[in-house]
Amino acid sequence: MYSLRHVEAVDFPIICTFPQNEEELFYMFPKANFPLTPEQIENSLTTREKPTVVMDINKIVVAYANFYGREEGVCCWLGNVVVATNYRGTGASEYLIRSMMNIAKNELNMPKLQLVCHHTNPRALFFYTKLGFKPFGIRKIQREDGEIIAGIEMVIEL
Repeated sequence: MYSLRHVEAVDFPIICTFPQNEEELFYMFPKANFPLTPEQIENSLTTREKPTVVMDINKIVVAYANFYGREEGVCCWLGNVVVATNYRGTGASEYLIRSMMNIAKNELNMPKLQLVCHHTNPRALFFYTKLGFKPFGIRKIQREDGEIIAGIEMVIEL
C-alpha cells in the first residue's frame, strides 16, 4: 500500500502542508517558523541524512522523516517526522518509522535509533512505545514564547 523514496525538491511544498498549526510544526521541526516553507526544509537538509518520503498507492507523498546527529557505529537520531493529516491512523506512520529503522540499520549500520518526543504529544509517545522505543532521558526544550516543555529521549535497538 505504501512505498518510499528519497525526498525531492518537488516534495517540499507538499510536506509544508502536513503540519496544520504551530503546535504540530513544533513537534515536527522545533526550529522552523509557521507556516513551514520549502526553503526551511531545504536549508535543514545541510545537517540531515537520508531524507525520506512515504507515498501512497497513487504515488502521492503522505509522510516525511530524516536522520541527524549520527555517531558512527553508535546511533543516529530520527527527526522531522510528519504525516499528512488524512493519512494519520492509516498505517503510514508505522510504515515510515519501520522503514527509517531499516534504513538506519541496513544503510547507516546503526545499532540503535534515538528520537526526542515532546511530553505534550502523548499520541506520539504511545505510538513510539508501541513500536518498541524506550525512554532513556529527558531534556528541557524552550518554546519561542518561553514555555519549558520536556523532550522525552527514546531509543530502540536495531
